Amino acid sequence: MIVSLLYKVARKLLSVPSVVLRSETAKDAELLILRHENAILRRQSTGPVRYEPADRFWLAALSGLVDRHRWREVFPVTPGTLLAWHRRFVACKWDYTAHRRIGRPSTRAAIKTLVVRLARDNPRWGNRRVYGELVRLGHRIAPSTVWQILHDAGIDPAPRRTGPTWREFLTAQAEGIIAADFFHLDTVLGTRLYALAFLEHHTRRLHITGVTAHPTQAWTAQQARNLAADLGHRMESLRFVLRDGKYGHTFDTVFHADDLRVLRSAPRAPRMNAHCERVIGTIRRELLDHILIMDEGHARQVLKTYEEHYNGHRPHQARDQLAPAG
Repeated sequence: MIVSLLYKVARKLLSVPSVVLRSETAKDAELLILRHENAILRRQSTGPVRYEPADRFWLAALSGLVDRHRWREVFPVTPGTLLAWHRRFVACKWDYTAHRRIGRPSTRAAIKTLVVRLARDNPRWGNRRVYGELVRLGHRIAPSTVWQILHDAGIDPAPRRTGPTWREFLTAQAEGIIAADFFHLDTVLGTRLYALAFLEHHTRRLHITGVTAHPTQAWTAQQARNLAADLGHRMESLRFVLRDGKYGHTFDTVFHADDLRVLRSAPRAPRMNAHCERVIGTIRRELLDHILIMDEGHARQVLKTYEEHYNGHRPHQARDQLAPAG
């Protein structure tokens, strides 16, 4: 936390000369980088170059004063290394592992025993029915946890009955499902921004409706209105909106007006909204891990460009390597 705070202060102090003396700042920054590189080489005469934490700190901080196109000529490391160092300093700011337990809280042995007993005493019950009985009895547990308990006990969590399989059923219903989820991104100065993404299950079409530093219920409801206006007549083919529990009543009202049913996923159950979780991971791997975000306007521009690429050009396995808008 202290390292991330010092890094943020250093970035702000180094940005002052770039505003006052625009023409000389880049040149002075290059001289500082070359002097620091010389000091590193003098410090170790033999063997591969080893960078101490302080070296990474200053090189990453000075990178904001040098034009991105000159990084390969000025810095002794690759641009990817500089971006990795910056991500490391930002990650320190949001590292709360010392204040929390690792992983999910464990399920009590009595609950596990009850789940197995309900499933064995009622062989026609699947994991969803067992979950419903547990909720009725007052036990707070996620459906995915019930599924895992039955799977570990060697009991089929979803016994086959007459009719289609769950995979076939969900594939048939995918045309009417659109999912929503938030994801975050950090700017160069460490400011945390939040973006709201929607994903159509059938076409895998991505909609990133907005970016803000302070998401509120009113802001979220406005993004829902913007999405409804963008979809236009395609809203008639949708039947369900899948989301978690942090959007507010006004958000749901927007979709109820178009006769859509809102489905809430269970807390700490990412598999219930797996499509959105996967596309957010794709955005991070293909975009956010390789670029420095300056502010909200820059984030909107970058995400809008990626949205157009994702929908119009990027191949998708679920669509036989066709783009979502293809």
